[in-house]
Amino acid sequence: MPIITRSYVTAAVVTTIGCSLDIITPSNLYLHPGLVMKKYEFWRLVTNFLYFRKMDLDFMFHMFFLARYCKLLEENSFRGRTADFFYMLLFGATVLTSIVIVGGNIPYLSESFAKIMFLSNSLTFMMVYVWSKQNPFIHMSFLGIFTFTAAYLPWVLLGFSVLVGASAWVDLLGMIAGHAYYFLEDVYPRMTGRRPLRTPGFIKSMFADEAVVVARPVNVRFAPPPADELHLH
Repeated sequence: MPIITRSYVTAAVVTTIGCSLDIITPSNLYLHPGLVMKKYEFWRLVTNFLYFRKMDLDFMFHMFFLARYCKLLEENSFRGRTADFFYMLLFGATVLTSIVIVGGNIPYLSESFAKIMFLSNSLTFMMVYVWSKQNPFIHMSFLGIFTFTAAYLPWVLLGFSVLVGASAWVDLLGMIAGHAYYFLEDVYPRMTGRRPLRTPGFIKSMFADEAVVVARPVNVRFAPPPADELHLH
């Protein structure tokens, strides 16, 4: 696994196992705006993305999606751009946290947002959404029942969540954050020529991105040979 995927999956597994063994208390990890602002418990801004609830079939399901689509993005769309991939996750985490904080202060919605204490599943869903937008024509199968293209993957997973009785809010938040990133990074630059999500220099300095090497066939000419070479032959 590449470095960001390996680090995130390892941190998520260790955190969830620690909670299952009562080494770590989930109440010290969840997102609570009041405790962050008034008690200065800033670690909650990070730890709420690392806990995937109890270790059961749902945990394995989300670990699979986290490892698979995080790895696919980092190795393909962000190949050689580790800093950009980290910035994408940072942007997604910021958007998700902001939505929950703002939504918690809106009448009639505050109760729903108050129930969202961990955003790990939403960040995973954001990665699925971004991957589906960048690879829309890949054919996929859902449990062998029907096939569809990757562009519809987020909607298929959202429908499945609703069918099994899970909260749709978690997936919807991930789709909102994913679409915000996709629009600002891929659509808006093509429309205006400006790229608002340019990765800051201090983040790039944290990662030594590997150069992407493209193999060139031997003895392949891309221009006519010089005139003197033609004369010699």
